[in-house]
Amino acid sequence: MSAIIQASPLEKFSQEPLPTGDSCVLVIFGASGDLTKRKLIPGLYNLACVGCVNPEFEVLGIGRTPMSSEEFRKKTGEAAAQSKDTRDFSESGWTDFERRLHYMVGDINDRKFYQQLRGRLEGMEKNGSSPNHLFYVSTPASVAAPIIEGLGAVGLNRRDHGWARIVLEKPFGRDLDSAKGLNEVVREVFDEKAVYRIDHYLGKETVQNILVFRFSNSLFEPVWNRNYIDYVEITAAETVGVENRAAFYEETGALRDMVANHLLQLLALTAMEPPVAFDADSVREQKVQVLRSIRPISVEDVARFTIRGQYGPGIIDGKRVPGYRQEPGVNPISATETYAAVKFQIENWRWAGVPFYIQTGKRLARNLTEIRVHLKPTPQALFAGTSSRIAPNVITIRIQPDEGIEIAFDAKRPGTQLRTVTVQANFCYQTSFGSKGPVAYETLLLDSMRGDATLFTRRDEVEAEWRIITPIEEAWAQLAPSDFPNYAAGDEGPVSWNELLEIRGSSTEQLLR
Repeated sequence: MSAIIQASPLEKFSQEPLPTGDSCVLVIFGASGDLTKRKLIPGLYNLACVGCVNPEFEVLGIGRTPMSSEEFRKKTGEAAAQSKDTRDFSESGWTDFERRLHYMVGDINDRKFYQQLRGRLEGMEKNGSSPNHLFYVSTPASVAAPIIEGLGAVGLNRRDHGWARIVLEKPFGRDLDSAKGLNEVVREVFDEKAVYRIDHYLGKETVQNILVFRFSNSLFEPVWNRNYIDYVEITAAETVGVENRAAFYEETGALRDMVANHLLQLLALTAMEPPVAFDADSVREQKVQVLRSIRPISVEDVARFTIRGQYGPGIIDGKRVPGYRQEPGVNPISATETYAAVKFQIENWRWAGVPFYIQTGKRLARNLTEIRVHLKPTPQALFAGTSSRIAPNVITIRIQPDEGIEIAFDAKRPGTQLRTVTVQANFCYQTSFGSKGPVAYETLLLDSMRGDATLFTRRDEVEAEWRIITPIEEAWAQLAPSDFPNYAAGDEGPVSWNELLEIRGSSTEQLLR
């Protein structure tokens, strides 16, 4: 049973002024890759269509695949037309946008290339292009260092006139040592304020709404602590497998791919103290404090507080799909996890004794990303003489696919006897505001053009995340799993998830309902 919460008419139809990014040349390393076609170009096209990019904005794609600028425009145009992230694609709109796109063939491991790149950018500037340069490293973390060092070697990291910034895609390293090493390379070349470590989850509307929900509503802020909250569940479940990312996934796994960044970011936003202002330094400082407060998991505790799994053959949407070890490009005896779950404890005044359960996996029963905050039950003395069982309140923040917030509470069932039923109050972005908001990459690309780092991760934040995750990875590496695959595609994950939640009386069925 549910009720829908609507925005007021004034809020629903008012349109706030759209910000515009600074003039710049966006240099994309890895421009012939999948991310550029699926996310970056559609996001930039959307921004251009609504007037958020500066008239003096251009894109210079860098890739090893030989092609002309005309071919680059044609391929990205075809991809943008088919992308689910592209809004209102039209031939006329693309014709107007594609004039901003340029392409340059280059080997990022060749030091001579960076001198050529500098020459290309200087030539563009003489022809009227912006002196501001935004470098986007859309490549694996393992090849990020040569790019950063190459830019520094030819002086593209600092400008006599205009600015230079760099955006780095996750994963930022693969463990604590590699993250520290990469951070040191970055520090030697770029000022920290010019570095934008991107985590696209932070660009999602509902993720940003967590802070508004928590800190602007007196109905919830006073109970957001250990006195009223029993436990918190954070889930990112996918029905898809590894698709064409087998080479990447074999080296990464679910823990590094999702928990080490996306889900720890959701945990930090859920648990952080109120910042003094909604600016980059204030927000990121509070997130870092949460990450530093998480109790490290020792090697001995890994077996008690973590779960890993790998999907076998199964059925998704009525179709039989292969197991992970049967996917193209995957080692037939691979020990890479496609499912990971961890119980975290935050040892600070607000959250002492409140467990945070995180789980993520591929080929699960449904697509779902959400945060579920379980409040403690009320004393049952008032209802002791009735047959009713009062269920604790649950606040669900849905991040995808249906962005919104749901609050479960108890009400009396109509009739002459005192019987209760759990009902839900639902807020849905689509229903309330009538249109989809910007996709995550739109928000983050625009923020990087404007110089707003609030939704990007800081150096110490990244290292704090790896300080939590690396001991788990090291413990898992010492003992290869003997039961893989341990859940079927289309299932709800390993049955041991129930055991991890057993003390709280929850279940996977409740979580993924």
